[in-house]
Amino acid sequence: MGKKLGQHFLRNKEILQRIVNSAEIGPQDKVVEIGAGMGDLTELLIKTTKEVIAIELDPFLFKILEERFVQRENLKLVNQDALKFPFEEIGTFKVVANIPYYITKPIIFRLIEARNLISMTLTIQKEVAQRLVAKPGSKAYSTLSIIAQYYTIPEIKFYIPPKFFSPPPKVESAVIKMDRRNAPLVELEDERLFFKIVKASFGQRRKMISNSLKSIINQPKEFLLKIGIDPMKRAEEFKIEDFAYITNELCKFCK
Repeated sequence: MGKKLGQHFLRNKEILQRIVNSAEIGPQDKVVEIGAGMGDLTELLIKTTKEVIAIELDPFLFKILEERFVQRENLKLVNQDALKFPFEEIGTFKVVANIPYYITKPIIFRLIEARNLISMTLTIQKEVAQRLVAKPGSKAYSTLSIIAQYYTIPEIKFYIPPKFFSPPPKVESAVIKMDRRNAPLVELEDERLFFKIVKASFGQRRKMISNSLKSIINQPKEFLLKIGIDPMKRAEEFKIEDFAYITNELCKFCK
């Protein structure tokens, strides 16, 4: 049931309270919980904030939630796939959740799409958390790092060893908070082209960037030299601002 859907239940009250504290939620906030499981985090959330929407896909676990939280006025239970939930229709909201690990990246991308999201505080795999906050020059730095940091300010709050979960996952976990930026990190002439360049660059991260961008730029080596970018560098050496510069310079030739 829960295990089938990739959930590892976190039931330690002290750690759950640390997650709630890290989320910085108050009495006026609307909070969405994804993968509510048996409701241990839910219990703390409904005591802390004005309104909680708890989403749980597993029908067996959903029934447990219904029985546990009878007549709680500030809780709405939703038996649905979180990836299909209409986040855009609920007003501004924060997410606090122990994410089922198999949907970690899809749900982060889905939440970033929802422009009414204020922040998300998630328990996820340590490796993914480190990729979200990674800086240029590190092995963890990737397309995911750039997407996350373009839209949000990600910060790892603390780590959780496997022993605190039931069943214990095979990896260490991390609690990460991602606050949506008031405006994206860099100004872009063409956001779609920017992400196309980033994905192409990291798609062949061991290659020089001039080779990685052959599918996007005609004579990339010459172009990069012309705008003052070293064509011999690899993707992991470039800051987000560098990718933005390449995009904006390329757009001058698109007009």
